[in-house]
Amino acid sequence: MAIPQSFIQDLLSRVDVVDVVGRYVQLKKGGANFMGLCPFHGEKSPSFSVSPAKQFYHCFGCGANGNAIGFLMEHTGMGFIEAVKELASQVGMQVPDDGESPQERERAAQMRQQQATLNEVLEKAAAAYQKELKGSPRAIDYLKRRGLSGQIAKAFGMGYAPEGWRHLANVFPDYASPLLTESGLVIEHADEQGHDGQAKRYDRFRDRIMFPIRNVKGECIGFGGRVLDKGEPKYLNSPETPVFSKGRELYGLFEARTAIRQHGYALVTEGYMDVVALAQLGFANAVATLGTACTPDHVHKLFRFTEAVVFSFDGDSAGRRAARKALDAALPLATDTRSVKFLFLPPEHDPDSYIREHGAEAFARFVRQAVPLSEFLVEAAADGCDLATMEGRSRMVTNAAPLWKALPEGALKRQLMGVLAEKAQLDPQDLPELWGLSANERTPTARGGKGGKGGRGAESRYKQRAYGAGARHAIKPKSIAMAEHIALAALRNSSAWDQLTNDDHHVLCELQSPHGDLFSWIDVRFNEHGAEPWAVLQLGVEGQPFADLATRLIGLDHLQPTGQTYEIEEIGEDDLRRLVTAIHLDAIADEIVKTSQLPASDPQRMERLYELSRRQKALMQAQLPRAQTS
Repeated sequence: MAIPQSFIQDLLSRVDVVDVVGRYVQLKKGGANFMGLCPFHGEKSPSFSVSPAKQFYHCFGCGANGNAIGFLMEHTGMGFIEAVKELASQVGMQVPDDGESPQERERAAQMRQQQATLNEVLEKAAAAYQKELKGSPRAIDYLKRRGLSGQIAKAFGMGYAPEGWRHLANVFPDYASPLLTESGLVIEHADEQGHDGQAKRYDRFRDRIMFPIRNVKGECIGFGGRVLDKGEPKYLNSPETPVFSKGRELYGLFEARTAIRQHGYALVTEGYMDVVALAQLGFANAVATLGTACTPDHVHKLFRFTEAVVFSFDGDSAGRRAARKALDAALPLATDTRSVKFLFLPPEHDPDSYIREHGAEAFARFVRQAVPLSEFLVEAAADGCDLATMEGRSRMVTNAAPLWKALPEGALKRQLMGVLAEKAQLDPQDLPELWGLSANERTPTARGGKGGKGGRGAESRYKQRAYGAGARHAIKPKSIAMAEHIALAALRNSSAWDQLTNDDHHVLCELQSPHGDLFSWIDVRFNEHGAEPWAVLQLGVEGQPFADLATRLIGLDHLQPTGQTYEIEEIGEDDLRRLVTAIHLDAIADEIVKTSQLPASDPQRMERLYELSRRQKALMQAQLPRAQTS
């Protein structure tokens, strides 16, 4: 869907960024601007400024900034088009789309109206349930016994659905309204009739603690209800409705957005009570699936807010099965820049009980030690296989194929082929053939961990990159030394190349000559031969266009002094990460400048700038812990 730039400008001229931000952040007038606590990082004194004159927000603490569209995208996780539509609906504008027929536009408008009406009904019910909780000593006592405070119950809008079949008739004068069934609040049996001759109706939720489920905009879209005493089912969810799909929504995500950014990861648990209890105990970054297995939609939604997700499960067989489903959902989205881990609690604990017994710091350590996706993938492939036998290893290879294929291309996928091959006692080159991969699917770096040689795709990839092919990133003067530090580390022993991600490899290989050519050559050598010392690499460097650069860096070029020297010392993995991140930031800055020069009418310009800004911010934030501890 292409939205004309003229419409976006018109939209931004009609909305007030102060109103948009003010729905999510408490703002106070401070001179010409409004100030508040930044929703993107934790702070105790306000550094978040919203300018009504410039229609712009800016945080002096973390650097977050943008217009009303950018704020919705950053704060709620909406996509660009979704944010534009949301703002347009608030000011009564219709987003143009030349591809839609008048009938389609009319249907879309009717659907939006229906959703808005259902949201109003659900909000009214939520308010009624909250009022009932305040007047129910039994429900309050239950929450206290579970260790929950009134403050945390209020923060999550918790309530109580009283006993009785038709309590909502006291809330909605027209209990026969179809909106009550469409919203999932009331159940109707068309084949049964009441005393009034109408179809029999009754409340879906009765004598339950109520958990409002909110979308990323904060609108109530459904409920979860838990019995106070014994009864089945223990948890009851709203049914699928025009505003609620449990395969796409996560409980607590609206409340957890800021904490997810502060903690740096989202913690996915198995129940409503886990989320609320964790928030009270200092882990407000927790969310929960809604009585269903984790889906790709769930994972995709989480990755709008963070690059790191930790799934928490019980350590029993049911928890392992749930974790396997979460693995399947996460694999297609597990790029090299993202982290997915699996936390398995002791059988006798849930997150709440573990923290209360062992403390918050112990739980935080437990989270840090969670199983990485790569390890759990290998474990899942080997499940039920006797790896002491050839038959068991063969079965593991068969199990691993669909898991490995589901991963996106990148360094993780390449490394895993070597790990799986080693576990199966095979050469990595055997796996593509066993798995029936086409030539295009065969990973160029599928090499053995013990002397295996690389895949045949490496040479062709080098030719595509090397010697000026494709777009090259200019090296800024301050970046030359950083690039040469990285190059020297890889020349001394190319195992350093394996410490970098596929994205790192790409940005380095795309640098201007001769640096980019040298990195491309290192990439291919490592793909084909694995780690090699300089004594071996030196033979291959001879005669290459970048030979002078390589020999100067290694300290062997005494015959042709360049007049440009750097004191290059041994560097560790953290320093390597810091250097390559700085080069990423330079490349992004160049890209921002180029994108800013695109015509204002280009519909992709603003979305591209936002994505570049998001990546820039993520890289800068990733450097903060290192900067603070150095």
